[in-house]
Amino acid sequence: MSLSEDEIALRLPPGQHAAKDKFPVLDLGIRPEIPLVDWRLEIGGLVENPETFDWETFSEFPRVQAVSDFHCVTTWSVLDADWGGVPFREVLDRVRPKPEARFVFFTSYDGYTTNVPAASLREEGVLLADSLAGEPLPVRHGGPVRVVIPQLYGWKSAKFIKSIEFRAEDAPGYWEKRGYSDTADPWKEERFRKG
Repeated sequence: MSLSEDEIALRLPPGQHAAKDKFPVLDLGIRPEIPLVDWRLEIGGLVENPETFDWETFSEFPRVQAVSDFHCVTTWSVLDADWGGVPFREVLDRVRPKPEARFVFFTSYDGYTTNVPAASLREEGVLLADSLAGEPLPVRHGGPVRVVIPQLYGWKSAKFIKSIEFRAEDAPGYWEKRGYSDTADPWKEERFRKG
């Protein structure tokens, strides 16, 4: 089903345009290829039940398909990206963040980092994604597993995810240290830090 120009316009945040027939790829220029047998995801910090998942354990989580729009700070948007993976709520239920854990810090296998408010991870459609369009998530899109937080600009959806740390205090990640917004709401055009 194709959308009319008016329908597309309603789904685009201010300053965005729909990517045409592609899903652009942006990263740090490092695309680590992690064999599934070696992949681990460590979740710790201010949680009741710290965990390290290997691929077999991660694969046992309930899975969903979630179609969402993906908005890049560089002004392109991909409408109806079809992600598959583990709802982040499942992970939260398993590790049980402590009440003082108000922020989350993501670290990736390529050294990339980003920060988000912990509350944003309970939103609808937030995933630890391991598939795109019904296929295993390719390395160029952050495979084997990436974070998908559709309500924030794409740099918050860390690729090649390695660890998730729950914290009481916020700390800037890779792009945030370079002046990008901590909150990253595309509907408010929160591209860069104010002040």
